[in-house]
Amino acid sequence: MIRNEKEYQEAASRLQEEQDRLEKHRTHLEEMGLGPDEVKRAIDPLRAFHEQLVEEVDSYERLKRGDIAEITNLHGLGYALVALRIALGLTQRELADRLSVHESQVSRDERNEYNNISIDRASRILDALGVRMRSAFEQPLTNRTAA
Repeated sequence: MIRNEKEYQEAASRLQEEQDRLEKHRTHLEEMGLGPDEVKRAIDPLRAFHEQLVEEVDSYERLKRGDIAEITNLHGLGYALVALRIALGLTQRELADRLSVHESQVSRDERNEYNNISIDRASRILDALGVRMRSAFEQPLTNRTAA
């Protein structure tokens, strides 16, 4: 996951470099006389890396636009906290200042997607972001009684 503008710029640059590398490699293989199936087999691992990089860049761009997925039963809360910071246009340093912690703490927490975060801590982060989280509880259909 790309977590800040610097990582985004590096990934976007790397993406262009990988695209150029992929095309050069394809041309080289074709010049060697390899057939389409052989070229595809040789290129597929590079293409997979390229596709992953494209997805990471696209994901960061969606987050910057505020496109954040819902979470269920708090699964994905850590990712959502990182996503909210990005969507709000805050840097890790700005969030750290709001939380009165060192920037390296926010960086470390985000790198681990706030693994095992307490509800109290999540609440403090949401407050620092100026975000309110709402919840609703639903019973599974099998547990509902007939009315």
